[in-house]
Amino acid sequence: MKNTIVLFLIGFTIIGCSSTNYVTMSVLEPAPVTIPSHIKKIGIIDRSLPSEENEQQDKLDQVLSIEGANLDREGSRETLRGINDELSRNERFSEVKFLSELDLRSPGMGIFPTPLSWEILEKICIENNLDALFVLEFFDTDTRISYSNKPVTLKGPMGVSIPAVEHYAHMITTVKTGWRIYDPKNRIILDEFPIMESIEKSGKGINPAAAAAALIGRTEAVKQVSYTVGQNYASRILPYKIRVSRKYYVRGSDNFKIAKRRAQTGNWDGAAQLWEKETTNPKGKIAGRAHYNMAIINEINGNLELAIQWAEKAYTDYKIKLALEYVRILEGRVIRNEQLRQQTEE
Repeated sequence: MKNTIVLFLIGFTIIGCSSTNYVTMSVLEPAPVTIPSHIKKIGIIDRSLPSEENEQQDKLDQVLSIEGANLDREGSRETLRGINDELSRNERFSEVKFLSELDLRSPGMGIFPTPLSWEILEKICIENNLDALFVLEFFDTDTRISYSNKPVTLKGPMGVSIPAVEHYAHMITTVKTGWRIYDPKNRIILDEFPIMESIEKSGKGINPAAAAAALIGRTEAVKQVSYTVGQNYASRILPYKIRVSRKYYVRGSDNFKIAKRRAQTGNWDGAAQLWEKETTNPKGKIAGRAHYNMAIINEINGNLELAIQWAEKAYTDYKIKLALEYVRILEGRVIRNEQLRQQTEE
């Protein structure tokens, strides 16, 4: 058997006297959002500022949620910087342009506005020689603060204990953003996605004011989180890795026991040699388990089609129940790998 191509990170977990162990591996998944091949130049637009008719309502919301006057503006600026930096590093695009001069507004209040008209979008793209637009449709921060207190004993002069009340303040600030990607050429909204992150801070003091004063650094925290939110949204157009686990059989014959130890030392090809021998075992249960394990090693080696063949035979010929679910998992991976291939070629 060919040596294993190191495409996956392999691990194992011993499960007592069970007939199976787990192998874990890292799998590359297609990006949640597919960008068509004609899109090479993109623009970034801030539409998050509230329209004039909603500005007074937004100011009231700022007061009620204890927001600073410029918190949303500074946060949206950082989230746009985050997405701009991340997209600029993506070799998929030949140009990334932040269109700061545009004055597009939304209703505010943390909700998606009606999509921009295709006429406006086409005009923006033509004037700026762009193929698509990433739009921050809304940005909103919502802050809630709660107070509590409890009796404590403080050390006073001469070591005398003094009863007192200690005040606690707890604050949660939620950053809410909404994004769209517009493809004016095909008149398609490629993605519409909200992202929400929360920041928690606590403080304490001898009175409520002192406790609240300890909640410093909120603006900087919001700016940092907002920058990360922008980066995270840009990542929706990139493939990503996840870790998955698979069961494999470790009991049935002496060869399975030896193969188990080989697998535990990372010698998966050595384990597969023994499993392959057992595929002709006269005992159907052992042969079926060996067929199933051969599917596992072929997935590890990146040969999904052969893995499906082994798993199908394990189920149809030997009634290995695990194999039926595994066939479905492998077929799903084949479909997603084709999506991944198309995204890579584009």
